[in-house]
Amino acid sequence: MNKPKSPAPTGAGGAAAPTDQPTYRQNPEVDAKIDAHIKENPKYWAYIQGMPRERLERTLVLNEVRELDRQHRMREGVLKSINKSPDLKQAYETLVKDLPEEQREGVIAQLARQTKRAVARTQGQQQNHTATVGV
Repeated sequence: MNKPKSPAPTGAGGAAAPTDQPTYRQNPEVDAKIDAHIKENPKYWAYIQGMPRERLERTLVLNEVRELDRQHRMREGVLKSINKSPDLKQAYETLVKDLPEEQREGVIAQLARQTKRAVARTQGQQQNHTATVGV
């Protein structure tokens, strides 16, 4: 998706000129994926083009809300699994002891997700190696 590249330039008084439009970045790889999806789903593209602007805007916001809810559920699940193990919880608390209180929970969740991904990668590589070697 295209995102604003930078805030609108300001005029001499420090306020943005009312006719200034944001500049959007172009990513050829993302644009190619979008174009391919449109080509593969012409009925869906026609449906989107036929949507009233307000409905389209609200659908976009709904997708954002769903993504935030999904992230929140994942974070809560990670923290719940950490809280089940007192030793694991203590280990994470030790790692974040010097951070401000309001940042600790978020950093613990981030560390746990990264650790889980690293372990999964390592296990996947071990399984691939075992299958290749024929052990």
